[in-house]
Amino acid sequence: MTYRTGFWLRVYLIVRHLFQPLMGLVLKRRLRQGREDPERMGEKLGLATAARPTGRLIWLHAVGVGEVLALRPLIMQLLAADPEVNLLITSTARSSARVLQGNLPPRTQHQFLPLDGPKFVRRFLAHWRPDLAIWSEQDLWPGAICDCAAAGIPLAYVNARMGPESYRRRARFSGVYRDILARFSLIAAQDEGTAAHLRALGAVDVRVTGSLKPAAEPLAADAGQVAVLRAALAGRRVWVAASTHAADEAAVIAAQVALGAEWLLILTPRVPDRALDICEALDVAGLAWLRRTAGGVPGPRVSVWLADSFGELGLWYRLAKVAVMGGTFGSIGGHNPWEPLCLGVPVLHGGSVHNFAADYAQVDAAGVARLLEAEDVAEALKAVVGDADTAPRAAAMIESARAALLPLAQDLRALLRLPR
Repeated sequence: MTYRTGFWLRVYLIVRHLFQPLMGLVLKRRLRQGREDPERMGEKLGLATAARPTGRLIWLHAVGVGEVLALRPLIMQLLAADPEVNLLITSTARSSARVLQGNLPPRTQHQFLPLDGPKFVRRFLAHWRPDLAIWSEQDLWPGAICDCAAAGIPLAYVNARMGPESYRRRARFSGVYRDILARFSLIAAQDEGTAAHLRALGAVDVRVTGSLKPAAEPLAADAGQVAVLRAALAGRRVWVAASTHAADEAAVIAAQVALGAEWLLILTPRVPDRALDICEALDVAGLAWLRRTAGGVPGPRVSVWLADSFGELGLWYRLAKVAVMGGTFGSIGGHNPWEPLCLGVPVLHGGSVHNFAADYAQVDAAGVARLLEAEDVAEALKAVVGDADTAPRAAAMIESARAALLPLAQDLRALLRLPR
């Protein structure tokens, strides 16, 4: 099929050739700064570190941890529908690889997305030979998309999300977006606002399927470790503050001071490298703490278990009676409330939820989550612990969302290239 390649997209495709040597230099600089994984940096140059499985392969791309985990319900639908298909997940954020280590579904591999230089993408496509490429949320790389289309690889864009500010930035390059969106055979938006923005950028056929996040799959955890820690923490009222930032930590630390020794806070910062700053704040508050990376289990005098590790939220949610969601007490915009809810854990949160506005409105209305002010966290925890209604209500919502994914999964499977 011949696609339109307007002036600005042609300019981009020429510039990516010219800037390809610079991309490699930038990557080396990031490696020296400790911002790249030396063992896997080659993946960003299109050099695979894993073998391609036999049979048909679906490639899904998402930028970071939250976006990758949001794809898991769709991945499970695709795997269940075809026992012979294999999946490749790519991402760009280094942290996503760490979290995915314990959360990869069966028949699924992870690689980093190559930089958008023609040589890098060509290497990637030659090795993996995907039979369908699925892009998600907001991360669209024009060169890679054009290369896929030129190679005859079907393209889909799912879980698309674009707020007013994102739209205004992209509208400056509307010619580029019009041309690359035309290369997608299927475009599915999270909401009507996103669909309208995509249409304004030139997308012709956009369906609204809602967010993938309500169909959440539980984060993984070792069952033996869960059992051991539950026994070790018996008698404590355990709560978790998940994916926190500084403003969230101020609220939950104050709450733990008010709650007393019977309670144990598992504090999981969004960026574990901030652990030393958090320890200082805990010392100022007079709270005894233990770092997860130091080993051991909190004794009765420890008030805060600082989870300065990656990829263990599935464990912490299984130990906790309540989750306070990070990113909601400052200006961050919140993190995914469905991850604790799909394990039956009620959610408390602040008012900064613009990244998940529809999700928080839904869970608040269903009574499985509650909006509160920072100074009310301690009292809200006392009220919510022991709420037996959250688990069944949340389970019903999630099962309904998973069932609604089936038509999308079927339409994606229909796009797969025929066996060659």
